[in-house]
Amino acid sequence: MKNEKKPAQSRWDKEKVRALRDHLNLTQAELAQQLGTRQQTISEWEQGMYKPRGASSTLLSMVAERANFQYDPNVKE
Repeated sequence: MKNEKKPAQSRWDKEKVRALRDHLNLTQAELAQQLGTRQQTISEWEQGMYKPRGASSTLLSMVAERANFQYDPNVKE
């Protein structure tokens, strides 16, 4: 019996990416620069066109942890 892996679900959706960016008080361009990606990529995540995955998802999680970011969609900052 093979050890089959299920596709990893991204823990980052468009609302959570935007909430993290707002928590950090950064523009899309500033967050992109810090993550080493393009501003367009951040925009696409926030529009829900794509979800961060792989290293990008891990990096967002590390940034969130260091920033003490707790995401609750029902709480406004």
